[in-house]
Amino acid sequence: MNHNTTLESMIPKGVKDFLPINAVKIEHLKSTLHQVFDQWGFQPVSPPSLEFLHVLERGLGNDLKNSTLRFDDRQSGNLLAFPSDITPQIARVFATRMHDAPLPQRLSYSCRVLRHTEQQAGKDRELFQSGVELIGQSGPQADAEMIAIALECLETLDAPEYTIDIGQVEFYRGVLDALNLSAAQVTSLHDSILHKDTSGLKQQLEALPVDAANCEEIMALPRLFGGKDVLDRAAKVVTNDRSKRALDNLHKTLQILENYNSDKHITLDLGELRGLDYYTGITFQGFLTGFGKAVCLGGRYDNLTKGYGYDAPATGFAFNLLNLLFAMPQQLSKVVQPGVDALIVSKRDNDPTTHQLAQMLRSKGNSACITEYSATGNQSYASKMNYRYLLTVSESGTQTELLSLSDNSTSQVLTASLLDGSTTL
Repeated sequence: MNHNTTLESMIPKGVKDFLPINAVKIEHLKSTLHQVFDQWGFQPVSPPSLEFLHVLERGLGNDLKNSTLRFDDRQSGNLLAFPSDITPQIARVFATRMHDAPLPQRLSYSCRVLRHTEQQAGKDRELFQSGVELIGQSGPQADAEMIAIALECLETLDAPEYTIDIGQVEFYRGVLDALNLSAAQVTSLHDSILHKDTSGLKQQLEALPVDAANCEEIMALPRLFGGKDVLDRAAKVVTNDRSKRALDNLHKTLQILENYNSDKHITLDLGELRGLDYYTGITFQGFLTGFGKAVCLGGRYDNLTKGYGYDAPATGFAFNLLNLLFAMPQQLSKVVQPGVDALIVSKRDNDPTTHQLAQMLRSKGNSACITEYSATGNQSYASKMNYRYLLTVSESGTQTELLSLSDNSTSQVLTASLLDGSTTL
């Protein structure tokens, strides 16, 4: 057994240690996203890391119920759970703690969630989520706002090529309403549509009691993806009112996105059936070209807060920070690296000047720390640890050599001028 295998066996599968090189990038992602959230008027909330299982499950779809980690609480005798998604927690907080608050409410968060996964799946069990929830507002204005914020976040992060794929689960439900099929038959159709398996879908429909008009609607679903022309193609296929209302909602949402100047980077996919037991309208996912996993997920979930005693329309989305981290490593490395502005050493023992220098630099917004003087080792250490400058105080304490580690240029600075703030990094 090699050294790396031994180290990896010390933590459970599906979780990771993040060393400074990636931890600083995660913090950068989080802070950048929240700057955008703040600018759009969202206020942070922080739900707990534990919930009663029976309370949490009121807001979870079947998939997340099955992936929730649970255990016995010796204090209460109830089952506790680590949240597998933050949105149900926000819904509970809103419905139970903010029922007298004016509507709509704009809430933001950054939290970790834990999920059970099969051992052979190789998936993350710990996810880092940053997102927003808009509660108390229905209609295309709110739907468009969520998509516009997600697009602005990706733009602010300087993400490479990206798209937001928009679906509408009500369109599919309208098509499904006309079918008199069992749950198993519907699930089988659902899987073929989701995987855009038109040949398999056709074979299934030939064996089912579905008339020609309904077959045409269902067969169209895997092909209804692309640009805005999807809406026109869909309108020619469907005849039911529920699907038509869904198309009208999409039309209006896209028109509002044009007002935001956020209609670029958008594709439509009316065969996107994610979260049918959870979402109630528009859904969307964010993708970066060349990375196969979604970096953000969201949509409308009008039935969620009702499970906690307060019926209110709602929509929202969350970024998966780890997917962002691994989807854009080069872009993040250009803007953030672990490091400190200044390392300060003195050739004199117990030199108070070093502490005065460090305090002065910190007061100016720089980061600084102190270590022992080494005639040969300070520069090497400072370079390896990504310090920007090495400050070496002379034996007399009257001068400081300032070495820029980016270009190895040096300068002599009077200690007094550094201390009075006239010279800064």
